Amino acid sequence: MKNGPTRKRGDSAKFVYQHLRESIICLELAPGELLDEASLSSRFLMSRSPIREALIRLSMEGLVHTLPNKNSVVAPLGLDTLPDYLDALELIQRLVTRLAAQFRTEDDLEFMRAKQIEFRNALAQADFALMIDSNREFHMAISKAARNKYFDFLYSRLLDDGKRMLYLYFNSFFEGVPDSVADEHDLIIDAIENKDADRAETLAKAHAIDVATKFLNYLNDRHSTDFDIRVKPRDGQS
Repeated sequence: MKNGPTRKRGDSAKFVYQHLRESIICLELAPGELLDEASLSSRFLMSRSPIREALIRLSMEGLVHTLPNKNSVVAPLGLDTLPDYLDALELIQRLVTRLAAQFRTEDDLEFMRAKQIEFRNALAQADFALMIDSNREFHMAISKAARNKYFDFLYSRLLDDGKRMLYLYFNSFFEGVPDSVADEHDLIIDAIENKDADRAETLAKAHAIDVATKFLNYLNDRHSTDFDIRVKPRDGQS
């Protein structure tokens, strides 16, 4: 991060939040790294109050953990529980997509398509941070159509917890993220529009498994002297 970045007056907490969030998601700030309020205050040239507000907001997204001594650190990636996370994400994604096909309205479809356009625009710009946010918004548009606030809450948290994993997934495409990633979204929208719940669920499952498989393969091929991020594939995956 650069020292003393430009910001608008009265928008300090939001600026710090956005800056730290992008640095965490893009792994510029490593898992477990200390986020000292005094150091951040000096870096951003502002008081501790907006720094603290930004850290609280990041902790609500699961990107920052507050320690018993009140210090904050970048949340770990949680690779030890990765198989459980991927199972939960796949199941909830299948469920909300199936329900969306059953209960969607024309307004829901319009909202999904708008979010899909945003994702394609981010894809065209090869902007990983924007792709992660627009991907989340697309899937949450589907979740809203499912009409279940409990599933919506759970799906939202799972997507937030997986933001850094999704960054690594996008980064695994060494020649750029292919359009096929967005094409899968279009197929899901078509199934939801046709109220074909079985096909919608099948596509959602395939989409989740494809992301999980590529991500696991990326981790297993990755070598780092800083920390070991290699994990074993789940049963049935290579």
